[in-house]
Amino acid sequence: MSEHESGPAAERAGAPQETGGDATGPGQDDGAQVKTGKDNGSVPEAGIPELVIISGMSGAGRSTAAKCLEDLGWFVVDNLPPALIPTMVELGARSQGNVARIAVVVDVRGRRFFDNLRESLADLDARGVTRRTVFLESSDDALVRRFESVRRPHPLQGDGRIVDGIAAERTLLRELRGDADLVIDTSGLNVHELRAKMHAQFAGEEEPELRATVMSFGFKYGLPVDADLVVDMRFLPNPHWVPELRPFTGLNEEVASYVFNQPGAKEFLDRYAELLRMIAAGYRREGKRYVTIAVGCTGGKHRSVAMSEKLAARLVAEGVETVVVHRDMGRE
Repeated sequence: MSEHESGPAAERAGAPQETGGDATGPGQDDGAQVKTGKDNGSVPEAGIPELVIISGMSGAGRSTAAKCLEDLGWFVVDNLPPALIPTMVELGARSQGNVARIAVVVDVRGRRFFDNLRESLADLDARGVTRRTVFLESSDDALVRRFESVRRPHPLQGDGRIVDGIAAERTLLRELRGDADLVIDTSGLNVHELRAKMHAQFAGEEEPELRATVMSFGFKYGLPVDADLVVDMRFLPNPHWVPELRPFTGLNEEVASYVFNQPGAKEFLDRYAELLRMIAAGYRREGKRYVTIAVGCTGGKHRSVAMSEKLAARLVAEGVETVVVHRDMGRE
């Protein structure tokens, strides 16, 4: 992930805000807040609106993600009770194309209605509504720092600690996270980087069939929490122990050549690319539009970087729009 930019804590992707933020404190309105964004492009044909559901951990950046869609011309409804989502879609369908794209923020501020979410989603599926779910994730450490920086309680902590509220929320949202179309880990993102990710996914007039992120990482720094698939390159010799290669990364031609001249490296690339072709076809059939493939080695600098670049090139050749992220390449 990208490094934090300098600036006040409230500039971080998920920092709870005093009004309209991800966490609510005592005395705040628990009702739905409706926002209309500026028109940034052509409006789709009249009919059932396109729907995006934004959810995730309090403090992980839901409000920032919603604001980005608002700026792209989406009709944004913050903290709408899940039971009212089908009604919102129906109203959009009656707008004769004026409300063609709706984004709904669903979070634990509406926890009294959260049990109705499954029923509402089934209703939408029965109506043939095109919907996607974006889930904002973040590490416990990042969430605690964000809540402490603005001195606000977690909405579920009650008389306990912030970490108690975070744990309760993770349990409540576990199923929704598992069903999400796109999971974004904001632990290392600031506001501007999160907006850039949302813009990249939703700014285009037509969504591609499948978007992939291939992320190299180091196991010693932990697994990426937003990974759909994880592969391990530690079965290959480590260029770190070759003195003339140690200072370089897998982007270096000499390092990449060393990696792919090792027994099993090219065979792995060929077979895993074939497996990804099969998985991609299944994702398309199931309507899944986003996949994150995490490629790991010990430090995330040599083997995983070289393999990530090659896998990404194979995906691009298969017509999959692909972004490469080297999460840990710059670490010591």
